[in-house]
Amino acid sequence: MNKKIIAAMSIVGALLITACGGGESPDTKSATSAAPQTETPAAPATGSYDPNRGEGKFSESNVTIGALDAAMAGKGKAIAETKCFSCHKTTGEKLVGPGWKGVTERHKPYWIMNFITNPDPMIDKDPKVQAQLEICLVRMPNQNLTDEDARNIVEFMRQNDGAK
Repeated sequence: MNKKIIAAMSIVGALLITACGGGESPDTKSATSAAPQTETPAAPATGSYDPNRGEGKFSESNVTIGALDAAMAGKGKAIAETKCFSCHKTTGEKLVGPGWKGVTERHKPYWIMNFITNPDPMIDKDPKVQAQLEICLVRMPNQNLTDEDARNIVEFMRQNDGAK
């Protein structure tokens, strides 16, 4: 009985090896392995992504920051309590995502707004976000925030960082 099982497993193993490319000629293998490389999209050119601005509709020209607006910060805190605090803390401590302490000192307000309203393209392109992803291991989900929500959250982040 054991000899029959060993013989059957040997046949199955030989079939698997053959099915996984053992029967192709070297020329066929080269052509086959070259095809997926040409279909894989190229990495974005470094000049097409601005890590200081991020990717999205917000920029220096359409996000104006002045003195801290406490009413906006209050609205931002309420939104953050619902959408953000399950993954982020207001301290520097990591929860699921990184802590928020000092975020407005590390990034421009329009970069933050682009990231929280448009996280997927920035996760794919931004070197700092990719480095953070390696630490946190979880991609930030798109919370479908409005422009106003994003601006209010930035104001709350500014308040958290001691802006006056």
